[in-house]
Amino acid sequence: MENLFDLTGKVAVVTGASSGLGADAALAYAKAGADVALLARRYDKLEELKAIIESTGRKALAVACDVTKEESVKEAMETVFNTFGQVDILLNNAGIAVRGGVDSMTEEEWDNAFDTNVKSIFLTSKYVIPKMKEKGYGKVVNIASVNAVVADKNDMFIRHSYNSSKSAVLGMTKGMAASYARYGITVNAVGPALFESEMTAGTLFKSEQFLNAYNAANPAGRPGRKGELNGTILYLSSDASSYVQGQFIIVDGGGSIV
Repeated sequence: MENLFDLTGKVAVVTGASSGLGADAALAYAKAGADVALLARRYDKLEELKAIIESTGRKALAVACDVTKEESVKEAMETVFNTFGQVDILLNNAGIAVRGGVDSMTEEEWDNAFDTNVKSIFLTSKYVIPKMKEKGYGKVVNIASVNAVVADKNDMFIRHSYNSSKSAVLGMTKGMAASYARYGITVNAVGPALFESEMTAGTLFKSEQFLNAYNAANPAGRPGRKGELNGTILYLSSDASSYVQGQFIIVDGGGSIV
């Protein structure tokens, strides 16, 4: 039987690849047969992951990149295309969660959230989509969040810029999907709930009160575990999802249904 999840011969670009869910996904791509370009600001972390990926027999490229700056993204993508000659998969994973409501956030905090969570997808797509259109093939996966559709009333965890920016990711995903389907490009989004990562380890996972409340409300009774997002990402990045377009798959243990 044909392995629809096989990524042999494909090249994947992963933003925010220096740690957490991005690093996990990059390694999953390699194990599925893809060569991987790793983009993030922390080059030393990328070099560590590059070595791990190369130990699997796949090629990897570490590129220091600030995905909120157009010139940085342009130069990074030029390096990727000069090295691999193609990009088949773009995983827009870079993101931040800034605590605070609209009544307490600074303009700088708000702009930083939108630059990282939304503008970065615009910039990376700007320099990848034209090449995908030429090839007649491409898989774009945008990491949104369950918080694009579910909010939190607890003052300790209010993140209005996160809710807003991740909702914007869904709108962008739908717009891109509708526009580029005719070129053989699929664009979909993933909505993880709480997973332990570098971003959450020092905040949400430090609060026993929050974790107890989260676990009590979640049908699975726990946060997501390392690697549990990879299956959905691989599905949307492979030919297994060739007729899936503009969709939002929530990976949250059922938290959003109760």
